[in-house]
Amino acid sequence: MAAFRPLLPRSLAPAVQEALADTPVVCLLGPRQSGKTTLAQHVAPDRAYVSLDEHNYHRTAVEDPAGFVASLPDAVTLDEVQRAPALLSAIKRAVDRDRRPGRFLLTGSANLLLVPTVAESLAGRMEMVQLHPLTESEKARRPGRFLQTLLDGGFEAGIGPDVDPAEPALVERVVAGGYPEPLARSPRRARQWHRQYLRAIIERDVRDVARVRDAGDLARLLELLALRSAELLNVSGLAGELGVRRDTLEHHVAVLERLFLVRRLPAWRRSQARRLVTSPKVHLLDSGLAATLAGLTTDDWLHRRERMGHLLESFVVQQLVAQAGWTDPDLRFWHFRDKDKVEVDVVVTRGRRTWGVEVKSAAAFAPGDGRGLARLADRCGSDFESGVLLYAGRDVLPLRDERLLAVPLSRLWGM
Repeated sequence: MAAFRPLLPRSLAPAVQEALADTPVVCLLGPRQSGKTTLAQHVAPDRAYVSLDEHNYHRTAVEDPAGFVASLPDAVTLDEVQRAPALLSAIKRAVDRDRRPGRFLLTGSANLLLVPTVAESLAGRMEMVQLHPLTESEKARRPGRFLQTLLDGGFEAGIGPDVDPAEPALVERVVAGGYPEPLARSPRRARQWHRQYLRAIIERDVRDVARVRDAGDLARLLELLALRSAELLNVSGLAGELGVRRDTLEHHVAVLERLFLVRRLPAWRRSQARRLVTSPKVHLLDSGLAATLAGLTTDDWLHRRERMGHLLESFVVQQLVAQAGWTDPDLRFWHFRDKDKVEVDVVVTRGRRTWGVEVKSAAAFAPGDGRGLARLADRCGSDFESGVLLYAGRDVLPLRDERLLAVPLSRLWGM
């Protein structure tokens, strides 16, 4: 276990250090057990550390937030700040009196921007940085430059190197996911960790971020979403399966988003494109947790291809969104699907500039596999930069258009 958390470098560390150098409040957000505390202590090892998971600190912060903040040292790390959201108002007042950069380094296991009880805004005073579970590039101790290479148009057709037999297989990476702690365990023990992890969040964290009558509904919903990861979100269908109202189901999905368990990937469209599907896709944030909840193992790679293909798509989305944190935080991510069911799994935009990424689990591809990218290129016109078809082969090969290439999935972590 210790081999994964303290020793693996986090590619987001420079972004946190840069923010601390010129911003009074920096908030490091991400799922529980993703490594926020370790990263915070790494980038700011000499400052005081206070965890709101500790009962006495939590009680004082809730009952007297102003007094609690006034008692803190000049530079402090506050862990799990979502447990006492009233602290943000007190921190705002403290920062307005003293705007020195780097005063407060906060961590939170819920998206504070989506928590209704957070009434005060720290706009202009706080920078939020999102930490994800470990990416494959971080596990491999590599800089994770796939996304930057895509943006720069840096992929070139050519024969790739032979696969290192010591490297984990693609399916092993997908099923393992990125939470640091279970990576050192056997697959069976990792699945047990995922179940205990989810139970702890449902029992402990939900009440901090939302009012939910039956937290068990959230666990059942997450299991259903794991079986539908990388599919269009069907709110009415899910509400019927759970026996709840549609608005309740919408609320529950929002809670799971706040806790960094699921991600809604919105549909890409231009105002004049009326033949496009507008429903978002839903992805579980971590493919390892999704595999456990969906009952998928490495043995299912050959026998449940469609389901494993969806899991692979969620895995790729997570790698790309995480890499954006140290590549360009202003990038936006979408999916594309038209009424003919022609689709692109991931659309990346910077302003109007657009890139596309399709995902294929096979080691070979046919020219028709780039159909979605070609359709997206037609929709975008001159705004389309390039597109890649990620597949399980080793070579970078051209597709039907000079802007389209088939690129090995291993480039996600091997750049």
